[in-house]
Amino acid sequence: VFFPFSLLQTFGGSDGEEEERPAWNSKLQYILAQVGFSVGLGNVWRFPYLCQKNGGGAYLVPYLILLILIGIPLFFLELAVGQRIRRGSIGVWNYISPRLGGIGFASCVVCFFVALYYNVIIGWSLFYFSQSFQQPLPWNECPLVKNKTNVEPECEKSSATTYYWYREALDISNSISEGGGLNWKMTLCLLAAWLMVCLAMIKGIQSSGKVMYFSSLFPYVVLICFLIRALLLKGSVDGIRHMFTPKLEIMLEAKVWREAATQVFFALGLGFGGVIAFSSYNKRNNNCHFDAVLVSFINFFTSVLATLVVFAVLGFKANILNSKCVALNTNKIVALLGNGIEANLIPHHINLTQVSQVSAEDYHQMTEIIRGVKEDDYEKLGLESCSIEEELNKAVQGTGLAFIAFTEAMTHFPASPFWSVMFFLMLVNLGLGSMFGTIEGILTPLIDTFKVRKEFLTVGCCVLAFSIGLLFVQRSGNYFVAMFDDYSATLPLLIVVILENVAIAWVYGIDKFFEDLKDMLGFTPFRFYYYMWKFITPILLLVLLGSSLIQLIMTPPSYSAWIQEEAKEQTLRFPPWGIFVCISLVVMAIMPVPVVFGLRYFNIIDENTSGLSTVSYKKGRIIKESARPGEDDDTSLIQGKSPSEAPSPILGAVAAAPSEEFPLCKSLHQSGGWPLKSSPVID
Repeated sequence: VFFPFSLLQTFGGSDGEEEERPAWNSKLQYILAQVGFSVGLGNVWRFPYLCQKNGGGAYLVPYLILLILIGIPLFFLELAVGQRIRRGSIGVWNYISPRLGGIGFASCVVCFFVALYYNVIIGWSLFYFSQSFQQPLPWNECPLVKNKTNVEPECEKSSATTYYWYREALDISNSISEGGGLNWKMTLCLLAAWLMVCLAMIKGIQSSGKVMYFSSLFPYVVLICFLIRALLLKGSVDGIRHMFTPKLEIMLEAKVWREAATQVFFALGLGFGGVIAFSSYNKRNNNCHFDAVLVSFINFFTSVLATLVVFAVLGFKANILNSKCVALNTNKIVALLGNGIEANLIPHHINLTQVSQVSAEDYHQMTEIIRGVKEDDYEKLGLESCSIEEELNKAVQGTGLAFIAFTEAMTHFPASPFWSVMFFLMLVNLGLGSMFGTIEGILTPLIDTFKVRKEFLTVGCCVLAFSIGLLFVQRSGNYFVAMFDDYSATLPLLIVVILENVAIAWVYGIDKFFEDLKDMLGFTPFRFYYYMWKFITPILLLVLLGSSLIQLIMTPPSYSAWIQEEAKEQTLRFPPWGIFVCISLVVMAIMPVPVVFGLRYFNIIDENTSGLSTVSYKKGRIIKESARPGEDDDTSLIQGKSPSEAPSPILGAVAAAPSEEFPLCKSLHQSGGWPLKSSPVID
């Protein structure tokens, strides 16, 4: 009895690994981790923009259809393989097919690229959070030129919030080619963001899991508070009505379906490896199908809730701007009375001596009468239409929504510093929840494969990422964030997820996978998933990949630059070196897939030498396939021993070796001290 244990210790076997692998403290903690990873900044600032741009309420129809056809099946697939194989993305795809092991490495590369710029956005949110403890808010009005009484020209041409974002926060350069040196304020904020991530992740899910209780739940508290507050503001109903007025004709456009599919894809964090990493810490019999449906619909509910909040606030902002427009143009009419506009054209019930009392309806009535009489000369009068609908149609997304439009609306809130603090604290929490999943998608596969200390790898990864991240906090850093956001993830992740789907459905075999799911869950999943995984989802993904490639080819690589002298955005082409970087990002992210496939196909690297965990899988599989008739013959990769349950490859070699090479083994066997026939390795 003593000998195998001591031998196991001597040769460093992996039998004890099952107990050593961390596990979630509770199901709630795990669900919050998955929700925190999938619900991110995109739910707050990209989904509302797409909803407004692509038909309002009608956009929800293609989104829901594609969530069911693409999102839930692929989310379920990633949860299932992670939970059963109990490894990160590298170990999972090595286990399914060593030649496809590059899929896991590609996921890690994409996660690293995304983490580099995603944490910069958290840094921006931290900066605004730190500046929100002031009354009035620092972006409330335009600053004066130093030692003068006139307003900064750049601010006067744009707006106070726009000026603060581009000049005070980013101190942005005019183009990507003008580096301009480091922005020290944003450098410190980026350092703080990486320190937060490092401290939360350093102990693995034991530390990050506890943080999830706050980082995942707090954004919902803020969103609900914002919704209640926004609904009490004048004009909020106008925003919500505009949001959900369906434009059904737009649904027939292919672009709407492509953008809905892309949003579904990224909203759930598919292909990053974070979903697989989190589910690998689950119990074997956890109902991951229920988890997939639950998290997917929580994500959808969050997007709709955030959209309601955004458009209630934007409706309020549109009414404020419309009131200013009415007052400004009414003053123009007063100035033009008797000098281009006759006094008898003004309805009697409108009192122009009190301009502040003139309503939007009164103004529109005046302009309609003036337009009817002065039809030919109306344009020369310079009167604006002052329409709430026009204000709401000015679509803003991403940083423009969070750091310009929303901040401007909050300056008109009562107790605006409080709401600003809450809003940016919510953005920090949303960002951190996604960052934890992204970093876990890097750390878990590398730890499982190379057996390094979690603490050392976490610190090393964060230090490296911060060092590279200095690229994003120079004065031209915002342009690099846009570059990485557009080119480092979209195509590579699409290719990764297509390969994941094909690996399970066609390489491993959909029938065997269904048997594995039945064994793991205790019931057979709906037949719906069989046809989704085998045919429909891969076809839809290929169509999405093709349309994305066509869009990239048809649209030259460009970015929006802020021109200081003109105080407005301008679309510029990337310089030749910028185009090279864009292409390099895509190539570097995908390169591991063909490289690993080629190395293993041509036997340059033996399939058994991809790490201790993979050797364990291979040994376990070979022995199981040679089981004696009459015993439980289970040749399924996933349904057999999990990697952590697999026997030590070295013990397997000892047990299978001729007894002459190990005389002690022979004597123990002959004396009955080591019953080889009952060894799990031999069985």
